[in-house]
Amino acid sequence: MPGHGRRGFARQLLRSDLVLLAAALIASGLGAVLVHSATRADAGSAYLVRHLLNLVIGLLIALAIVRLDRAALRALAPFVYLAGVVGLVLVLTPLGSEINGSRSWIQVPGGFSIQPSEMAKVGLCVALPMLLAPAAERRDRPRPREILLAGLVTAVPVLLVMAQPDLGSALVLVALALGVLVVSGASWPWLAGVLLAGVAAVVAAFTTPLLSAYQRDRLTAFLDPSADPLSIGYQTQQVRRAIADGGWGGQGLHAGDLTSSGAIPFQETDFVFSVAGEELGFVGAAFVVCLLGLVVARIALAGTRSDDPFVRLVCWAVASWFAVQSVENLGMNLGLLPVTGLPLPFLSYGGSSMFACWAAVGLVVAVTREERSATGRGPVRPRR
Repeated sequence: MPGHGRRGFARQLLRSDLVLLAAALIASGLGAVLVHSATRADAGSAYLVRHLLNLVIGLLIALAIVRLDRAALRALAPFVYLAGVVGLVLVLTPLGSEINGSRSWIQVPGGFSIQPSEMAKVGLCVALPMLLAPAAERRDRPRPREILLAGLVTAVPVLLVMAQPDLGSALVLVALALGVLVVSGASWPWLAGVLLAGVAAVVAAFTTPLLSAYQRDRLTAFLDPSADPLSIGYQTQQVRRAIADGGWGGQGLHAGDLTSSGAIPFQETDFVFSVAGEELGFVGAAFVVCLLGLVVARIALAGTRSDDPFVRLVCWAVASWFAVQSVENLGMNLGLLPVTGLPLPFLSYGGSSMFACWAAVGLVVAVTREERSATGRGPVRPRR
């Protein structure tokens, strides 16, 4: 009966990893507070309302995905992947919009925009496990043709993203694929080949005209912040100053001098962490890092505990994505890594990022839900 089915689904959902769900939800809620603080002087509550709307849509996407079982997810994997690739192709047509030297968005009615590279991350999180899980199911390492096919499936979105160009998203896609290959049991020569290919792509990006002048200025500002004090270099200096000025306890919510004055461009997106540093201090910034670390750890732990290769690879794909993107965003806020424009998962303003992050959480809950519901606590070992 429909009612019985809904009750059964609700019970299964409650047996999901509530720690993971709570950490992701708290991070999204804290992001709304930080985004509002960064934008309220110029836009009032407009960004706050949109951020909360993006969160609600993201939760609905996650809930829809959670209702799918593993068989359905494996069947849908090629279509999700192809949707991401088609979006990346459309970005390079007149339908795409260029912002800050990168043609990464498609404008849609209502003043919204879609960033297909975010969907491409979700697509790889299901496509690569679908290709590499059979090797583990037969208790073997992936065969060369399986690895080559996985490499081709990864290379298509990576090259399309680099053509925008969006170096940050390309690095996340490569790291995601490398994480899946490591967990799949691929031999070290293959892993080294993938890593070298990624390094070669980065070197090519900086030694050819592929990157825009704006993106090259970001690298210059990282190497020498004083080289362009009134533009990119000035921006990165202000970000680090905001974090340093926060001290241990922060200047207080909505009381940060640099945040309130709007001195940091893109603070609600690329540099939302600086709001936490200035207004909530070291304690608040550390709380943000711990939240994201908890999300990554719970997802990786779910994959480690599973005996199902597809589940294990999906979890590690998502964990690799969240970990690398978080490290890159935090690193560029602290001046340890170049500015690449990657949002901070769950916290930065942006619909596409929020939708993709919650879709990934939905994937993890969906693939692990069957195991957890069998015992009510954790994964069940298959009978021999």
